[in-house]
Amino acid sequence: MKQRIHFLEYLYCHLLIVFLLGRVGFILYNRDVEALSLMDAASACWRGFVGHDLMVAAVLLAVPWLVGLLALKAPGLKLRAWLIPYYIIMGLTVAAIIVADCVMYEFWQFKLSMVVLSYAASPEGATNSVSLGFILVRVIAFVALLLWIVIPCVFLTPKALPSGRTERLWMRNISIIWTFLLVSAFCFMEPGDVYTAKSHPTQLADHAAVNPVYAFARSIRLRDDYSVRYDFLSEADLTDYFKGLYPEPADDIQDTLLLTRRPDILVVFVESFGSRFVEELGGVPGVAPCLSRLIPEGVFWQNYYSNSFRTDRGTVSAFSGWLSYADVGLMKQAETHAFLPSLARSLGREGYETAFLYGGAMTNMGKRKYVEDMDFKDIFTPVPAAPGERKTRGDEMLSMWDDAEWESWGVCDSTALQKTCQLVKGWKGGRHFMVAQTISSHEPWDVPYHRLPDKVLNAFAYTDHSIGCMVDSLRQLPQWDSLLVVILPDHGYLYRQSYKDPGFFHSPMLWLGGAVRQPRAINVLMNQSDLPATLLSQMGIPHQNFPWSRNVLSRTYTYPFVYSNWPAGVLFADSTGTTICDIEGDATLLEQPADGGLRAMRAKAIMQTSYDQLDEKLRTLRSPSPHAATANAARRD
Repeated sequence: MKQRIHFLEYLYCHLLIVFLLGRVGFILYNRDVEALSLMDAASACWRGFVGHDLMVAAVLLAVPWLVGLLALKAPGLKLRAWLIPYYIIMGLTVAAIIVADCVMYEFWQFKLSMVVLSYAASPEGATNSVSLGFILVRVIAFVALLLWIVIPCVFLTPKALPSGRTERLWMRNISIIWTFLLVSAFCFMEPGDVYTAKSHPTQLADHAAVNPVYAFARSIRLRDDYSVRYDFLSEADLTDYFKGLYPEPADDIQDTLLLTRRPDILVVFVESFGSRFVEELGGVPGVAPCLSRLIPEGVFWQNYYSNSFRTDRGTVSAFSGWLSYADVGLMKQAETHAFLPSLARSLGREGYETAFLYGGAMTNMGKRKYVEDMDFKDIFTPVPAAPGERKTRGDEMLSMWDDAEWESWGVCDSTALQKTCQLVKGWKGGRHFMVAQTISSHEPWDVPYHRLPDKVLNAFAYTDHSIGCMVDSLRQLPQWDSLLVVILPDHGYLYRQSYKDPGFFHSPMLWLGGAVRQPRAINVLMNQSDLPATLLSQMGIPHQNFPWSRNVLSRTYTYPFVYSNWPAGVLFADSTGTTICDIEGDATLLEQPADGGLRAMRAKAIMQTSYDQLDEKLRTLRSPSPHAATANAARRD
């Protein structure tokens, strides 16, 4: 009888134990990311228990509570039979979130959210990055956790509840407690409630304290109302802090870097190649000797920063000159392509033939759709166009990949970049713009090259070697004399570092080729999104349709700064220093030197303004008015 009356309390304790063990598992599994002391781990467990777990468990048991109230009114109701389906659904959800949060943190270093699932939704993203054994072990852990959640819930729930005055009094008292917990959960709970000090000496401890079910649920957006995503500042403060950050586009230039206004252009878009792997930028020595050899031969941008943390974001920033968003991927969200400017389109209007080469399948995150919508006329990939996709000259030349050497993600970099050389060799007359995207410096790091014992560093060394061989081959071609080769990464990689390290976003960019006037180093702060305006200005081509892209060699570029983000935070750096903020916990991760929070406020102003503009653009696109349709067509033209 006692167990039947108090089954909710037993279920509540059971879920609290589930969350506690999940948190311990999270800390132990990710000890290679950041090893916590026993005191830090215990602190994370306690903060998570009192800050989130108590209320999340109450929310999950709201259904058994309500069904229990109903059972008191209907003594014949089969309580357990009614609740078993709910326990199964709840168990599947909780087990999947706990395991995925634990496993994905190793790669992403922020809490599981809808952002992560948007990448995991592409099957090749998981199957290409890890082995089958890796996946099977995690699936077994998920099944074990699922059974451990569901089976006790079923047997702790009585088949029916007794009725009577004592039971009704008990239910009334427990209802008061449940109501308090539910109200607290929905009205007062925030991720930052469990964070420690603003300095965040143990970031993993703070993330471990955040209940993964709560973090994931909080990331779910039922509406595309972007203007309220990150509403940090009042309108007056927003205007004040944003003023002067992005001046009106200007074509004037202080430095002329090119010998010709209309060079052929080859952009080598390098997977994950942040400053961590470039000795000249303070990275690990000996990883990229070819890049070290090439840097003195070209224009080296020493203070270039990627905009974001993943390829889809970096691609849009580099080739559309657009800022990245913390939790929105414009590449995958195809409707946004209608208002995105395009470097390929701008060059195409000037008579350039445009092409994109990638050694793998272009289905991940809507890559092919984006490339097509940005008016890259030819797409060279070993995977033929699917039914309904536009066929290009690359689909007629699939035989060029017959002798290609393959790895997990597709054709190895050495092969793909030599195919790039073959295409450049075929350029006859006219002007050409081509992007060649590399692939090998990515999990699972299996490459046909063995110079360094560290598997990760060796993969980056292989990509560096492949780029060096490609440049040496290009030098032998007559096209070299009028060629501009732009080498830059899509983003960095967290190799023994965290987002608290500005080096993750700091990246190499190098301009090479016969079209370069002279070798030099440029130390102006610039973003990945500034590439289109800066390059087009060097060529005398207008760039007014790139509102977020700045010509960093213009005389109007009087306040150099960089802005980067990832789903949990932002970086802002200017001549005064660097600030990195955790936007989920509303805390400062790094402030060197202290500036009274000015850099943080400017970063938040940029983020809030960019979301406001995104919301405005989408509302205009979705407007049924003829005027809006005409405006959208004009914008694209």
